[in-house]
Amino acid sequence: MMKPEPAKMAQQVAEAVMAFQLRTTGHSPKAVTVVLSQDTLVVTLHEALSAAERDTAKSPAGATKVEEFHRQLFANSSQSLRDEIKRITGVEVRQAVAEIEPATGAVVQAFTSSAMVQVFRLAQSVPRDSWSTPDEQQ
Repeated sequence: MMKPEPAKMAQQVAEAVMAFQLRTTGHSPKAVTVVLSQDTLVVTLHEALSAAERDTAKSPAGATKVEEFHRQLFANSSQSLRDEIKRITGVEVRQAVAEIEPATGAVVQAFTSSAMVQVFRLAQSVPRDSWSTPDEQQ
């Protein structure tokens, strides 16, 4: 069996995440971004919260409830998504976590095999031509 090309894997993971989100929450995100760096896969679901969740998250107490709900939902139901990522990439997922940003409706999911993950959500995009990875600098 031929291994899928990385770009095709990213698309397959994005589609799997969209389907998972719709199945578990009844709400599909506006867009999904998938980034793979060595053994860490980070998935960002853009505008992933429902209108009711966004309204609830307007207060600090409501935002905390929405965050906790999504963390628990992900923790309790992500095994099928982990299995799908393994099927697509051929690599077992050892750890999976989700962080929610109620103000923007973004959900960030990180899947790792042996790394510490720190996620920083920026207020806006950084121009692509001003950014390079250590591999690109050589």
